[in-house]
Amino acid sequence: MTPPSQQEFKPAWWLPEGHTQTLWRKFAPPERIIQKRERVELDDGDFIDLDWAAAISGSESRDRIIVVILHGLCGCSSSPYVAALQTLLTANSIASVAMNFRGCSGEYNRLARAYHSGVSADANVVFSDLFSRFPDHRFAFVGYSLGANVLLKWLGEIRRHPQVMKAVAVSTPFALDLCSRAMLRGVSRAYGSYFVRRLLQDLDAKRQHFTATHNALQLEQLQALGSLDDIRTIWEFDDRVTAPLHGFRDAEDYYGHCSSLHFLPGIATDTLLIQSRNDPLIPAAALPNPARLSAQVRLELLGQGGHVGFISGQRENWLEQRILRFILLD
Repeated sequence: MTPPSQQEFKPAWWLPEGHTQTLWRKFAPPERIIQKRERVELDDGDFIDLDWAAAISGSESRDRIIVVILHGLCGCSSSPYVAALQTLLTANSIASVAMNFRGCSGEYNRLARAYHSGVSADANVVFSDLFSRFPDHRFAFVGYSLGANVLLKWLGEIRRHPQVMKAVAVSTPFALDLCSRAMLRGVSRAYGSYFVRRLLQDLDAKRQHFTATHNALQLEQLQALGSLDDIRTIWEFDDRVTAPLHGFRDAEDYYGHCSSLHFLPGIATDTLLIQSRNDPLIPAAALPNPARLSAQVRLELLGQGGHVGFISGQRENWLEQRILRFILLD
């Protein structure tokens, strides 16, 4: 079967440009998928929750393939794009499990720290846990936006693992500094404002949780951040919250250490990058130079599709079908 080419994706007529593609994916009624939860305990005392598509267990999966899914910023295992992919994988008898980053599963994580675009160590713990339980299986990874950046960073760090067969990264913010700056201007400021409101609300709720549960040590770390009432941009949030909570000097230090652009040359896993030229969150300057990609990495830069959109009027679930075909056939 011939994989879809860049020309084969055509946006639905009612979603003609990047913003509508992006917003439709966010607000359209999601697929309904029954999930089964597992918890992975971490050495630092925290935890990560995994949500399996309940209909297909790992041991029953077609060709012994397990697909691991990493969500985006302010997302979770029930995000529409996760549910859509798990639905299609289930229909094809492939087991899938969605990793909730710390604090994203509907339960407060135990530490002041949470998650960010470079938490590849947490992804590695999840893979190690899954591999220990399914040593005879092959794994494919799919990451979206922030989760795609985490995935590519992890792939570059591990170089190659014989049981990691394929990886797909969708709408990756390869250069975090450029993407953060893009949300300071134009219509893209609306996306930045949305993320900042959500992140600050989550942080305030976590403060209240630590207060109610008398977790003085972790509450002290959050209180040390000071007043955050004047934060308006993602850059400010990363500078005053993400960086100090996760061991970085400032936003620039965080962006420099965690941008997946630096890790692309080291990736030895067969990897597909799906990007759109009209992505409202990722400027053209943030996209990788094809000459810097390793031989195992393929970039499909589509003319349209928005940010984690790719809603087609001619092919149902174009993005999910593209991911499935890459995993099974390409």
